[in-house]
Amino acid sequence: MMAAAAAWTQSRPAINGSAGADQARIDRGRYIVESVAMCEQCHTQRDEHGIPDHAHWLMGGPVNYRPSYSDPAWAQREPRIAGAPPGTDAEIIRLLTTGISRTGKPPASPMPPFRMTRDDAEAVLAYLKSL
Repeated sequence: MMAAAAAWTQSRPAINGSAGADQARIDRGRYIVESVAMCEQCHTQRDEHGIPDHAHWLMGGPVNYRPSYSDPAWAQREPRIAGAPPGTDAEIIRLLTTGISRTGKPPASPMPPFRMTRDDAEAVLAYLKSL
């Protein structure tokens, strides 16, 4: 029993060493995702009325927007970012802080090349992984 508890504790990501700090970081990430970056605009499917489908929150799907000009690089599908965003933690942090994806290039439009602070990017990642 003690070994299982120790293994669980070691597998948990430590964020400032306390559960309160973990929740504060997740809450900050939720604010950035939902109120600043507006990730659900692309990463959440819509119902027939254009309302985000909260049962599939940030689970990806077809891109809801089309460019006003011809853009062959425009993404057709957005990836799931809830739970396990595509890529390693380091790749997600790099994407959010530098605008460079795991391919070494900027993400396909309509994804903006974010330039978040490392703290904000880590908060976003903590929130996404909490879903």
